[in-house]
Amino acid sequence: MSLQTTPYKGARDFYPEEKRIQNYMFDTVKHTVELYGYEEYDAPILEPLDLYLAKTGEEIVNEQTYAFEDRGGRKVAIRPEMTPTVSRMVAAKRQELAYPLRWYSIPNLWRYERPQRGRLREHWQVNVDLFGIEGISAEFEIISVADAIFKAFGAQRSMYAIRLNSRKLMDYLLSEYLGLDDAEAGAIAKLIDRMHKMERADFVTKAEAIMTPLERENGVVERLLDILSIKTTKELPEIIRALPTVLELEHVLKLLDEAGISNANFDITLMRGFDYYTDLVFEIFDTDQDNNRSMMGGGRYDGLVGLFGVEPIPTIGFGLGDVTLQNFLRSHHLLPNIQTPTQIYVALVGEVFASAQKPITELRDMGLNVAVSAPGKKIGDQFKIAQKKGIHYVLIIGEDEIQNELFTLKNIVSGEEEKHSLERIVSIINDYRINDSY
Repeated sequence: MSLQTTPYKGARDFYPEEKRIQNYMFDTVKHTVELYGYEEYDAPILEPLDLYLAKTGEEIVNEQTYAFEDRGGRKVAIRPEMTPTVSRMVAAKRQELAYPLRWYSIPNLWRYERPQRGRLREHWQVNVDLFGIEGISAEFEIISVADAIFKAFGAQRSMYAIRLNSRKLMDYLLSEYLGLDDAEAGAIAKLIDRMHKMERADFVTKAEAIMTPLERENGVVERLLDILSIKTTKELPEIIRALPTVLELEHVLKLLDEAGISNANFDITLMRGFDYYTDLVFEIFDTDQDNNRSMMGGGRYDGLVGLFGVEPIPTIGFGLGDVTLQNFLRSHHLLPNIQTPTQIYVALVGEVFASAQKPITELRDMGLNVAVSAPGKKIGDQFKIAQKKGIHYVLIIGEDEIQNELFTLKNIVSGEEEKHSLERIVSIINDYRINDSY
């Protein structure tokens, strides 16, 4: 029986062309977040399963986690997210670190779920976290960083929308304003998190099933629907609008607007599925109708570090998946034509393999990325190989070139050929890369 050539379901092979796109995205993200003072970290892909049982959402732990028992009898999981890991790392050196911490990572993550557009079982996720700042300056900064990432790719703010809400506000609405008990409030919160994926009638039916007959009779479902129809904080009942968390949310929105981030708005239906969020949460949505979905999200999670037996640290962060980011860039035509890193392809003419090594080495010493053709191929075939690989320049080396130290440089795109010294060839190639690179 022949082995399959396809990758595991929900995972991807990255051929050089795809890897160049991924590297471009990650390089752009790294450059952007480092402008704000964030430093890169990393950690093992395996973690104890208990790490996710503590605070990650039930759906992820029970249905989506790749969990198994290792040979030592320990229950472990392939990380489905990075937030518990970075919280563990900070807790491990709680007293040694200099706050505020600005950390980021782009880890490989796995979740067992149904593969679909924008969501695979394996993906990479940009994680950006800010530890040690209690005030709303942290919210303003972290959302500004997220916005800056999209701007770095050339996106206009009309292409994406930033939506904000408060988990403290929602806890108050469900528990105090609507009078639901903890179990009901938790179930309704999870239902709200999924409400845009179902018909209104289905949402109402499920909400009614969560509540008691008396609550249904007293119109609690109708009051819930009225609350969820609110579009701005100004429409909230006066007693609710006076809550500190609402005032902070309004302040953050004002700061963002004053900074030119005019596409940030309040969305009372925004919940975020993770159980560890404690206050402000946000997501960024693609406004393209063909890809109208959430691309990234985050929020404040002040209590997670404290689960490791140390003093809690105020924390806020976000995650952005590579699949949704790439879909966004494609749908808005923001991906550049990313060239192969190989700058020049050496075509050998005749029995010159050994003698050609000196000029080839000199080119590499001068900083060029050089690929060499296999000996014995026809010159036309060597040109075709370079063209297929997307290499724009071919350097022809034969006996005459080695003796005269002038080498034929052919531009595969234009067809132009000229003889130059190695130094001049390096200059031409570097000028071309500067003018045509992303």
